[in-house]
Amino acid sequence: MNFSEVFKLSSLLCKFSPDGKYLASCVQYRLVVRDANTLQIRQLYTCLDQIQHIEWSADSLFILCALYKRGLVQVWSLEQPEWHCKIDEGSAGLVASCWSPDGRHILNTTEFHLRITVWSLCTKSVSYIKYPKACQQGITFTRDGRYLALAERRDCKDYVSILVCSDWQLLRHFDTDTQDLAGIEWAPNGCVLAAWDSCLEYKILLYSLDGRLLSTFCAYEWSLGIKSVAWSPSSQFLAVGSYDGKVRILNHVTWKMITEFGHPATINNPKIVVYKEAEKSPPLVLGRLAFPPPRAAAGPLSSTESKYEVASVPVSLQTLKPAPDRANPRIGIGALAFSPDSCFLATRSDSVPTAVWIWDIQKLRLLAALEQLSAVRCFQWDPRQARLAICTGGSKVYLWSPAGCVSVQVPGEGDFQVLSLCWHLSGDSLALLSKDHFCLCFLETEQGVGTAFGQRGDHT
Repeated sequence: MNFSEVFKLSSLLCKFSPDGKYLASCVQYRLVVRDANTLQIRQLYTCLDQIQHIEWSADSLFILCALYKRGLVQVWSLEQPEWHCKIDEGSAGLVASCWSPDGRHILNTTEFHLRITVWSLCTKSVSYIKYPKACQQGITFTRDGRYLALAERRDCKDYVSILVCSDWQLLRHFDTDTQDLAGIEWAPNGCVLAAWDSCLEYKILLYSLDGRLLSTFCAYEWSLGIKSVAWSPSSQFLAVGSYDGKVRILNHVTWKMITEFGHPATINNPKIVVYKEAEKSPPLVLGRLAFPPPRAAAGPLSSTESKYEVASVPVSLQTLKPAPDRANPRIGIGALAFSPDSCFLATRSDSVPTAVWIWDIQKLRLLAALEQLSAVRCFQWDPRQARLAICTGGSKVYLWSPAGCVSVQVPGEGDFQVLSLCWHLSGDSLALLSKDHFCLCFLETEQGVGTAFGQRGDHT
């Protein structure tokens, strides 16, 4: 495993292109496009103000930069660097911007969610979509790019509109039996649309492409409900994370629950492998100690190397007691993600913030649990295989695979705090993002997790 040098970054804006050839990053008002393998700069673009959002077109030929403060979107071309496009929403303002699947239309959401403006880069035509709802996930495209589902709010009721992306004509329009629609998401196969209510009412509804209600699922009443939702890549399972600390798995045949996964504070089953991160103290070399210690060494222990140890059951995990007088309590399943082969599910319970739980979907049981020294900030699956990358805001990155676990120290001067990460399409490299910098680590995928990381970390 090799690490690149460290590059400057702003606002954690760093994304690989969909074709995997390029890596875009932002430094205030500059957009830097690099070769994803050599990291040589291919293009450098200058925007009119600080960039707050970037997004690649699906064909990797264009890149969008949103300047929300100014109500502007600037679009740049990789094939024709001299070509550029500026979209000004004017007094309507701008709160969100995204590409359509064809990579030739841009959807801008104005302030207060008054409307969505669809701009065509080819014909320069403009279309308007009224009544978009301000919610967590109000726009979702089918994976084949043919249809758009939009959450709407009009006359104090929730609706969903399904539009055809080729001409933006309305295909279906129907109301949803929700009090306050919180999000919608297509299944990866594009056949079923999931819509879920706000946390005040546990309800998830499943609709067909023509707007028919296929099923409604409610696990309990009179308590905080759904917190997170994820489809499996195979579209066979829908995972619903709840505020009661459980994940419920629905099947695609009957849309009934086939199992539920609890997240207890104590693990007693000896068949479950519990990996516990432990600090690995560096050996002291007499005669080389300096006083006062160097500035880097005098800081916190976040740069101390660590390793994983297999803990013997029973294992008690660190839990947080939520503050009852504060909004958005730290309870429930805050994050969940399926592996690309749909065989594993990774979850994080916000009341056990230092742990990642990995479930075997084929056997419907807990396979492993990883307890970190710090709270887990982000985790993401390798797009090509069952390998999970985790970061906790420290100077290390962690990887899990069925073969084992590894903790890897990010080299370099100072303390590189990994706040987020993203995989390359091939799974051969991983971008590690800190507050002001980013670097790439290149993985030797053919050797597997253990040997690929053996030079810089320990695994069990």
